[in-house]
Amino acid sequence: MNPRAVELISHAVLPARILLIDDEQRVLRFVSRGLRAEDLIILDLLMPGLDGESVLRRIARRLPSQQVMVVSCLTATATKVGCFEQGAADYLAKPFSLDELLARVRAHLRILARTRTATRLEAGRLGLDMVRREADSGSGPVPLAEREFLLLSELMRHAGQTVSKERLLSSVWQYHFDSGSNVVDVYVGRLRAKLGPQVIRTVRGKGYQVDGG
Repeated sequence: MNPRAVELISHAVLPARILLIDDEQRVLRFVSRGLRAEDLIILDLLMPGLDGESVLRRIARRLPSQQVMVVSCLTATATKVGCFEQGAADYLAKPFSLDELLARVRAHLRILARTRTATRLEAGRLGLDMVRREADSGSGPVPLAEREFLLLSELMRHAGQTVSKERLLSSVWQYHFDSGSNVVDVYVGRLRAKLGPQVIRTVRGKGYQVDGG
């Protein structure tokens, strides 16, 4: 890997680490001047000699709870959806402003803060360990990937209520998709495969719901 492509940014004031993977030195300098966050990987898809999507898949496989923000000049919806389905937490198209990048990082930190305020969520027979990121629907704890965990926790925080796909896209992925995207459906399917088909109910035309009783 080109040594210019990877830069590890550490801040003494706020214990934090950002791994930035990009082949443009000016982008590295630009981002490193203003970014402060905790444990976040920022990954460019297009770099000489390095396939960003392959890197994303390896990260998702080896570190399923790792937050990855993709930055790329590729703007096609199919590319964005593909990255989210492979585990990306966010997707930011180039060129971008530092203000927007910082706003997205802060949004990720707010989500992390919310998930850390409670150690366990309960909704009917369904339990979610917020520390281990494991769900139990009655057959024992099951480890969840990052997006699966965030999606289920959002539904469980609103147990008994129907949560729209648009709200889930905004709160879990911080990205406003066109309503034709099926990324939420894909992840609901993954949760059902792990926890059982009855865990999440589809409310046709409205969204999804976890039983509150």
